[in-house]
Amino acid sequence: MSTSLFDWQIARPAIPAAFKKLHPRLMIQNPVMALTLLGAITTTFSIFTTTPDARGFTLQLSLWLWFTVLFANFAEAIAEGRGKAQADTLRKARKDTTARRLKSNGSEETIPAQSLQKGDTVICETGDLIPADGEVIEGIASVDEAAITGESAPVIRESGGDRSAVTGGTRVISDRILIRITSEKGNTFIDRMISMVEGAQRQKTPNEIALTILLTALTLIFLGVVVTLHPFARYAGLTLSLPVLTALLVCLIPTTIGALLSAIGISGIDRLIRRNVIATSGRAVEAAGDIDVLLLDKTGTITIGNRMASDFRPAPGITEAQLADAAQLASLADETPEGRSIVILAKEKFNLRARDLTTDNNNTQATFIPFTAQTRMSGVDIDQRRIRKGAADSIRQYIQQLGGSYPSEVTQLVETASRAGRTPLVVAEGNQVLGVVELKDVVKGGIKQRFAQLRQMGIRTVMITGDNPMTAAAIAAEAGVDDFMAQATPEDKLNRIRHEQAQGRLVAMTGDGTNDAPALAQADVGVAMNTGTQAAREAGNMVDLDSNPTKLIEIVEIGKQLLMTRGALTTFSISNDVAKYFAIIPAMLMATFPAIAPLNIMRLASPESAILSAIIFNALIIIALIPLALRGVPYRAVGATAALQRNLLIYGLGGLILPFIGIKAIDLIITTLHLV
Repeated sequence: MSTSLFDWQIARPAIPAAFKKLHPRLMIQNPVMALTLLGAITTTFSIFTTTPDARGFTLQLSLWLWFTVLFANFAEAIAEGRGKAQADTLRKARKDTTARRLKSNGSEETIPAQSLQKGDTVICETGDLIPADGEVIEGIASVDEAAITGESAPVIRESGGDRSAVTGGTRVISDRILIRITSEKGNTFIDRMISMVEGAQRQKTPNEIALTILLTALTLIFLGVVVTLHPFARYAGLTLSLPVLTALLVCLIPTTIGALLSAIGISGIDRLIRRNVIATSGRAVEAAGDIDVLLLDKTGTITIGNRMASDFRPAPGITEAQLADAAQLASLADETPEGRSIVILAKEKFNLRARDLTTDNNNTQATFIPFTAQTRMSGVDIDQRRIRKGAADSIRQYIQQLGGSYPSEVTQLVETASRAGRTPLVVAEGNQVLGVVELKDVVKGGIKQRFAQLRQMGIRTVMITGDNPMTAAAIAAEAGVDDFMAQATPEDKLNRIRHEQAQGRLVAMTGDGTNDAPALAQADVGVAMNTGTQAAREAGNMVDLDSNPTKLIEIVEIGKQLLMTRGALTTFSISNDVAKYFAIIPAMLMATFPAIAPLNIMRLASPESAILSAIIFNALIIIALIPLALRGVPYRAVGATAALQRNLLIYGLGGLILPFIGIKAIDLIITTLHLV
């Protein structure tokens, strides 16, 4: 889907939508633009009552006031249109289909998917579309979720774990599963996604409501000023017609931010959609920008998730190369990431090529010993060699049974590795211990720098892990997090969130399991993984379709960008209005009061030209700022004070200077073309 503002596929339907939004029921939701619309209507009727020599001026004012309202509606329609393209894709996944519902007597019946009720059980086999949101209660299957996530690789869905949730519109590509329907009719995950991306059910956030109230109050104040100004002007001998008063009011009220406020909010949700995150609450998007504390799982978020071999530590009398050779042989049939990493490390450090022992090669006889939970070790019997690797206590017991001794130096190596936050695997051949292979939970590249950026923004990071405190402390130090929770239970997570919130902080966290649901529901921003359980997805106020726990950091950045954009354009709008006062008011008064002519610092040609130039600039600046409202202010990891200073410098100063340049340029064009 194209993201260009000027994509005709988005702009074309936005044009009629801008006119449809003129409906009073919709306009009243934005009091600033509603008053501007009322001014446009009033000025239009004034065309027929004004004097012939002023009719052209009034007509132009009327047209530009209409344009001002339409440009504001166009901005909102463009923002909604950028999500409707995504919604069209989602609708394809919600196409009509049938469901094989399991009856109480064990038989099945075929019914339309729309007839399913919450609690029904359906059967899905290879090639079937999953008819509605549900949870796998029996079986395991590969599911194609490309219609939802855009990812072509199938995912595994199975009963009894944290990967049991399925989404209506996805397709089973292997095996057979039983699904219990968990969604009400018309309230499926896809239905909610479509409503959010189209903006149809977007509720204003508390900050947005507060800003709307502030803008409305300013509008009412300026309305009172203009209404009061009229009798005083007549007393002073200054005649102000209704169109002129209307134009003055529109220039005084904060029309720029009033016109773009809705588009900014919709675009914040749209930016999440483009990163495959569905926000079920607009408030959550905004809250992400105010987050004080991030709770992140260690595995898959801070670390890669797979332990990797990092060092060979030989026992006394054994060379590192001997240890590496034996460890590699014992790992050749080990298909786990840990086993493969041992093979690779031996190759990189000692150029030991992985040998193929699965075929009869030079009469070599190899028998691989698989890892089991009972023995807690694996290995290989090759010719006369008996090589084993595994947990330290398991290898100790194995060696002692063979009549060998377990060196105290190896015990020291194991303890040292554990204190460093690493996992030790002891390698033995026959009844002799060869040494220790250290496995390291690898911290993701660049994650420490990202945490440093969050710290600059005043956000504290807390790593959550089930590891023991010693291992957790080592990984936390390497990753650069501010705090950690070791051996954390679901209750610990929930209590930690409540404690932070009791201190007045906003908390975000990720989760995918049913045991994460209470904490996700309690957090201000709860990001559930799409691969997780239905309970987790229902509890969170965001769902990450990619199921990437690191996405939480991006979500915070998007929330920050939303708040920065709103603050920047609000600053620009207020500064813009101040500049327009200096442009329009001296020019209006100088004909009646020549003594104030020096205040006309822009040297505008006439009062009519000044008013019309200001109104035209007011309309054009809205459409000029639509790309910034949709794209957002460029994000920088800075604190609130630095962001405020930057806004004042760029958007505050820019809002003061740009109107002087723009209005003067328009005034020159108007006078050159003799439009007034």
